[in-house]
Amino acid sequence: MSRVALVTGGTRGIGAAISRTLAGAGYSVAASYAGNDEAAEAFTRDTGIRTFKWSVADYEECAGGVKAVEAELGPVEILVNNAGITRDAMFHRMTPEQWSEVIGTNLNGVFNMTHQVWEGMRERGFGRIINISSVNGQKGQIGQANYSAAKAGDIGFTRALAQEGARKGITVNAICPGYIATEMVMAVPEKVRDAIVAQIPVGRLGEAEEIAQCVAFLAADSSGFITGSTLSANGGQYMA
Repeated sequence: MSRVALVTGGTRGIGAAISRTLAGAGYSVAASYAGNDEAAEAFTRDTGIRTFKWSVADYEECAGGVKAVEAELGPVEILVNNAGITRDAMFHRMTPEQWSEVIGTNLNGVFNMTHQVWEGMRERGFGRIINISSVNGQKGQIGQANYSAAKAGDIGFTRALAQEGARKGITVNAICPGYIATEMVMAVPEKVRDAIVAQIPVGRLGEAEEIAQCVAFLAADSSGFITGSTLSANGGQYMA
């Protein structure tokens, strides 16, 4: 029986590429999403991958969502914490709501989801937790104090939890994508995109599939000696 992988925010952008790549590698994949029913339905029609709706910012919704996934597919053995939002603003204009929404999804959501699968992974002696952080969690970014704080927190969470899971066969790793040619990035004005690309040594935006391949590598049974690591995939924009 194939291993079960759950990808949060798994129906669009980087998450959709991750879901497709893992399914192509033979995993039984579930993709969660928070609100865009139309996109989720189209994703399932195109890929055959099952989709489930809940907010990762809500602990009880996560508990119910994981139970629903496991009832259909079996125990979750690979969790990809990909779901994330932005609420960008200069700090002097940032509202408490903008701060809390981003922390609630991008950091608390990683706890909310991982907590649902952790004990089962410990009992079975196998697990893969892969947290999608960001280059801006490593270097910071103007107008993203909330986002950068959350994504940096994901890296700290990864390093701490990796130490707890190591003797139980559970690896916990983070991936920090740089600027990827997703729908959101491609929607910004061309001049802004050009300015971004000018900061990237390889001279282009990344592709979602390139991040998905990083996930597939870390998810594999053969990657059991890699834990607590942060894999930077940013075209050389930031070297840590």
